[in-house]
Amino acid sequence: MQKPEIKEALFGKTLNQLQEIVNAAGMPGYTARQIADWLYKKEISSISEMSNLSKAHRELLQEKYSLGLSEPVKVETSVDGTKKYLYRSHLGKFIEAAYIPESNRSTLCVSSQVGCKMGCLFCMTGKQGFQGQLSAGEIVNQIKSLPERDQLTNIVYMGMGEPFDNLEGVMQSLEVLTAEWGFGMSPKRITVSTIGIVPAMKTFLENSNCHLAVSLHSPFEEERQKLMPIENVYALPEVLKTIREFPMGKQRRTSFEYIVFKGLNHSPRHVKELARILNGIRCRVNLLYFHPIPDTPLEAPTEKEITEFKEALEAKGLYTTIRKSRGQDIYAACGMLSTKEMQNK
Repeated sequence: MQKPEIKEALFGKTLNQLQEIVNAAGMPGYTARQIADWLYKKEISSISEMSNLSKAHRELLQEKYSLGLSEPVKVETSVDGTKKYLYRSHLGKFIEAAYIPESNRSTLCVSSQVGCKMGCLFCMTGKQGFQGQLSAGEIVNQIKSLPERDQLTNIVYMGMGEPFDNLEGVMQSLEVLTAEWGFGMSPKRITVSTIGIVPAMKTFLENSNCHLAVSLHSPFEEERQKLMPIENVYALPEVLKTIREFPMGKQRRTSFEYIVFKGLNHSPRHVKELARILNGIRCRVNLLYFHPIPDTPLEAPTEKEITEFKEALEAKGLYTTIRKSRGQDIYAACGMLSTKEMQNK
């Protein structure tokens, strides 16, 4: 039996891409902005609801395209208010988005890939292996379909996958989120995290005003190499050199994400080396509790250990925060919920 044809999604297209579509279909040029308005500023569930397009044009679009929106298939809610939404990708696999409400802000952590090929020792998504790229529409859909979207203040690309290993999809999604014809969000409300893929990081820094976060986890190359194989390809000095070459200005910052592992990366020598390598970079260090995952020798530190590490870094002049551990009761570590769902199939 022949498989039904999967239509290309309109949601996630840039204005230029929509312009190409309407031009090819012989529609008036202004139709592209009308479609963008329906996709990103209004609430519709089908192309047929685009009421300021002629019936003929709507039917023409419906022949070739789908709207491309989808609701989460599952949600897990933590006692602390964190929610983990599960989505089915076009590949039939599962991805996750985590909604994290706080007293003064609400953040959505979005995924950019199905699985991941980077193989970081501490990451459950990496244990799934790489299964495919998410389209820009699938990335933005995590925001559009969020029941709490009206409360959302910040977006972080820190879910499943390495964002800069899906550079095209991520950059397109950022355009949709920040453009005036799109969601019109301030770039200051969006942070993209990377383990340090230098060429893609340069493209991002040149073409986006969103914040950058770099997964650091150790200031020593040989130690970081054991945690993150990417160190063999793009060494930490090269990553830091690239950041120094792009002055951020007052409206933009670099964050260094630093998961603290018990007895491994929070000694006085780590404090001294972090102060040395980050000297002169306008940044902050985000300390994260390790969320334990199966089959890893790594352990979480005590609250006392992570607090002492923070104080030691601050004494060296590094602006340092501790990111609270959230959602421990709902498979909070990235990739755990989707792995569980895969195993249930």
